[in-house]
Amino acid sequence: MAAPRSSGKSAAKPVQELVVDSLYNYPKYYELIFGSDWKDEYHFLLDCFAQHGRRQLQKIFEPACGTGRLLFRLGVKGFEVSGLDLNAHAVEYCNQRLQKQGLPASVFVGDMCDFRLKEPVDLAFNMINSFRHLSSEAQALAHLRCTAKALGTGGLYLLGLHLTPTRGVPTSEENWTARRGQLSVRSDLQTVRLDRRRRQEHLHMQFDITTPSKRLRLAEDLVFRTYTWAQMRKLLDEVSELELCETYDFRYDLSQPVVIDPETEDVVFVLRKK
Repeated sequence: MAAPRSSGKSAAKPVQELVVDSLYNYPKYYELIFGSDWKDEYHFLLDCFAQHGRRQLQKIFEPACGTGRLLFRLGVKGFEVSGLDLNAHAVEYCNQRLQKQGLPASVFVGDMCDFRLKEPVDLAFNMINSFRHLSSEAQALAHLRCTAKALGTGGLYLLGLHLTPTRGVPTSEENWTARRGQLSVRSDLQTVRLDRRRRQEHLHMQFDITTPSKRLRLAEDLVFRTYTWAQMRKLLDEVSELELCETYDFRYDLSQPVVIDPETEDVVFVLRKK
């Protein structure tokens, strides 16, 4: 049998397009890469409130909610949820997914340093470093005080972020990949420069998006405010309305609270309204 003849043509591979823009303007890709590993955080939020909260859990609020990867699932569970974000694309995306579940479009465009809720909530959370977008001590304090006012007595604020260690070598690179069907997103996050004096961590983040017909790279440079444990403790001490109940790491294991030491990086602070 004769070998089949080749046409001499091969399927052209899609050319990669580079887009320099805010990653938050692309909620579909942002949701895939950050929303794929939601279960541990989701259960941690509920179990942590059961252990440390001092009121009934009904109303939940997320400042800097983004695409609402946890918020909409909590709404489906039956809680009354709301949130805010500066990015209108993320807010629209989040409200649409809430409405698809028959829930109110309760997320609004707003500043996490300057907001007021109509009624107190029982739980607020900010789990993955969004707090570090706040570039000054004044903004950080304003945010904590706004959140404290939003909580009812005995309510919790769960605040997750990376501290800058004062001993050892800090983590300078993270990458992970998420897939859904024929869509793949790889995220790469690198520290370009760490300025301890100015308390700035300069980062480069990019998403590499691949489908059968498209290759796209989204890239953005970010500046996060840095916090050592001493700096974070001083900040929390200035907000008298909130007390620090416990600290955990990003394993979200309630049976293993952490004692922060000079090498500690990832921390979830459990703060309770007095």
